[in-house]
Amino acid sequence: MFKRILLTGASGMVGKNILECTHFNKHRLLTPSSRELNLLEIDAVAKYFDQNDIDLVIHAAGEVGGIQANVKYPINFLVQNTLMGINLINTAHQSGIKDLVNISSSCMYPRNAVNPISEEQLLNGELEPTNEGYALAKITSTRLCEYINREDPSCRYKTVIPCNLYGRYDKFGPNNSHMIPAVIRKLIQARDNKKASVDIWGDGLARREFLYAADLAEFLAYAINNFSDMPQNINVGLGDDYSINEYYQIIADIIGYKGVFENDLSKPTGMQQKLVDISLLKQFGWHHTTSLKDGIQKTVEYYEGVNHE
Repeated sequence: MFKRILLTGASGMVGKNILECTHFNKHRLLTPSSRELNLLEIDAVAKYFDQNDIDLVIHAAGEVGGIQANVKYPINFLVQNTLMGINLINTAHQSGIKDLVNISSSCMYPRNAVNPISEEQLLNGELEPTNEGYALAKITSTRLCEYINREDPSCRYKTVIPCNLYGRYDKFGPNNSHMIPAVIRKLIQARDNKKASVDIWGDGLARREFLYAADLAEFLAYAINNFSDMPQNINVGLGDDYSINEYYQIIADIIGYKGVFENDLSKPTGMQQKLVDISLLKQFGWHHTTSLKDGIQKTVEYYEGVNHE
């Protein structure tokens, strides 16, 4: 059992869901803020490892955002995430830490990958242009873990590749949110302002797979308790997906929005489909427990609670 775990990104959505997961109570979690541990400064990372006795690292920190943010700030998404990944992972290895979980993203798979997308399809094609900077950074961290394992077999540096995430502690702002929280905010405002119609970017036919963030935390607890059996790279998802139009309707039904939807064909839609292959996940013995409707309901309740405090 890992007694002392360094969790980066503890203030983010994934990090906060890990902290709420009761399965982590038997471990001691070190959760430094960015002021206490600046992952962009390699000397600060080395100093932190030197001053703390760490059994396992969970790398959940990152600069994240939706299509708008990725298109507008590709330099930031590439540089920030690449530096954080390399500084943390390589320095952990140099500091003698033998076990590390790198949380990546299905965004790093090729835009024209055959769905469902298996782990072997990494770097087998052109990336999606709307989030290429972020994807390149995540690919770098994933490959670095593979290289460390190859050069030093005593190390177990493994990568978790979740599908799109949503849930409590998500970002709901118009400039940095992903699809589900953005739609929740948009439709609640439309409902409250009695708007007759709401626009959907693109034709709404692109398909997406979303996992409730608390379920990812449950998976991570399961993974570290079965770490030897966990594959080098493993997709974590549901195994099914919905169209953007369907997500809008599901969220509208939950919050009680009665207006109509209009597709704005001048706006980008991203990859047409991004459904991960969960064959290895099934073999590993884990399955999600939160349905899409239940997860969205809980996320809506969280959003309304935060905005009405």
